[in-house]
Amino acid sequence: MKSNLKDLPSILFSSILIAAIGWVGLFFLLQYTQPFLGPRWLFFFLLTMGVSGTALPVVYFLNIRFPHDPPANTSVIIRQAVWFAIFIDLLAWLQLGRVLNSILTVVIAIGIIVIENLIRLVERSLWQPSHESNE
Repeated sequence: MKSNLKDLPSILFSSILIAAIGWVGLFFLLQYTQPFLGPRWLFFFLLTMGVSGTALPVVYFLNIRFPHDPPANTSVIIRQAVWFAIFIDLLAWLQLGRVLNSILTVVIAIGIIVIENLIRLVERSLWQPSHESNE
């Protein structure tokens, strides 16, 4: 199975840029603003950027380490990193309302994993192998 190591420089550059914007923006947001409606939504946007940028190389290497058929392309890797960021956003949102507990965390994680597996199942059913000769 062919690995996507050729995408590594672009993935690393993108992840560093997105994570830096997210975490630096989040730092300045928490230091210099009051928790009103606008900054609260900006908090979730910057948290999504920071977490997805941080998770992008991890998801990339996990997809290289545990290959699938069809192999994960760049859009799948980005989608999985954004899923992780959405998971963290949901946890932060529920914690603000003091509703978060361990059972709800597990249920949300299982739900996101099931949704991603269903999306990958649809991609697998539509995938056609390349017609390169392996002989």
